[in-house]
Amino acid sequence: MKKGQAFWAVVPAAGVGRRMGGDTPKQYLMLCGKTVLDHTLGHFVSNPGIRGVYVSLSQHDTWWSGSRYADHPGVVRVDGGDERAQSVLNALRALDKVANSDDWVLVHDAARPCLRQRDLNLLMDRLSEHPVGGILGTPLHDTVKRVDTSGCVVETLPREEVWRAFTPQMFHLVALRLALESALDAGVLVTDEAAAMERMGRAPELVEGHADNIKITRPEDLELAAFYLDRQQR
Repeated sequence: MKKGQAFWAVVPAAGVGRRMGGDTPKQYLMLCGKTVLDHTLGHFVSNPGIRGVYVSLSQHDTWWSGSRYADHPGVVRVDGGDERAQSVLNALRALDKVANSDDWVLVHDAARPCLRQRDLNLLMDRLSEHPVGGILGTPLHDTVKRVDTSGCVVETLPREEVWRAFTPQMFHLVALRLALESALDAGVLVTDEAAAMERMGRAPELVEGHADNIKITRPEDLELAAFYLDRQQR
């Protein structure tokens, strides 16, 4: 890393997780004695390379006050938006007031509690001098099919060209803010930060991480995440 570089984390956590069912947003479900969100935030709060963490929450969030990081001096709450991109953008605009334009921002899904410190450090080390930035991911080993709207196979994709995209996704503060603003102004709903950068003609680098950096989407994912966390601790 270059001396004096600053790294910040942004965690969009304003979603409701409809596919999980129930009344509690998935980021506040219990996992190995802590909420999913507390696991996630802990990875960044405990990393000495991260200067601060900005978490985007719903204005109607009634669970955050019970978080172990609600009053942490290194964690800042900002209002989220209806979509992930808006939640991230709100955090970036808040960061604009305290960070430099070329500081690095690592955006991480609230529902990825199994991030390894080794992968987090690898991402920062590998990309600290990259002109664009990049993301964690893993190459796919399964055969991948592209289908039409009726579910019929259109073609088989070359799997050596296909990766699973994870988070964190790391880009310069102002470059990412401008990319997200451009996408939202054009009515383009990007599902991750890399897509916003790609839309601007930039080519993020993929850094291979561990496949256990899963995103909790369905109820069965909680059990799998518990298994992974237990294995990591051992």
